[in-house]
Amino acid sequence: MKRYFFEISYKGTKYFGWQRQPNQISVQEVLEETIGKLHSNTIYPLVGCGRTDTGVHAYHYVFHIDLPEMSSIEQTLFKLNRMLPDSIVIHSIKEVSNDFHARFGATKRTYRYFIHTQKNAFITESSTYVAAPFNIDKMNQAAKHLIGTQDFTSLSKLHTDVKTNICTVYSAEWFTTETGVYFEISADRFLRNMVRATVGTLLDVGFGKIQPEELPGILEAKDRQAASISVPAHGLFLWKVEY
Repeated sequence: MKRYFFEISYKGTKYFGWQRQPNQISVQEVLEETIGKLHSNTIYPLVGCGRTDTGVHAYHYVFHIDLPEMSSIEQTLFKLNRMLPDSIVIHSIKEVSNDFHARFGATKRTYRYFIHTQKNAFITESSTYVAAPFNIDKMNQAAKHLIGTQDFTSLSKLHTDVKTNICTVYSAEWFTTETGVYFEISADRFLRNMVRATVGTLLDVGFGKIQPEELPGILEAKDRQAASISVPAHGLFLWKVEY
């Protein structure tokens, strides 16, 4: 058996997240079953770099899987992309050492959240429409308070199975685009719903409901009720995973 490192992208609109689960279609399930068709329908479990929730997309996602040695990586890549639905694309496959781990080996993850400010029929599944005006300068002032190592309980889904809610955020900033704005945040790890809750809270700063200097107090409260509601999933992309 050899360990292989896959780099992929997927559009999460029709999937109930990355992780395999009963009675719901997931990205992991589609990949495992498609790869299995090349191995007499044997299912080889794959290990992803992390979870994405229902409707969330991945511009860059990584997983590893132990398989019988491939006679040709190029042919395997071609066959799998022919077999997979258009919503999942494999960009590369390479053999790695048996101690490589897609999840625990990742040192930095980056997410982007896209917002369009004028109604647009063609990007509704990959960007969130926000019609009300907001102040991006104040949103960036507030975002600076996210940087560093701290407890993000106030921006996390309640009752998750993680051992700690402490994360190290390396960067957090809003950028303008032709259609609106996007928020980019990089960290060593992310909690469930953390990015969407963060974007919702920063938008309330932009709307004037929260002042930028209130962000430290929201984090220190360690209370999900102290922050704002989460934005919809469809504007969120796992953008890059680094090792």
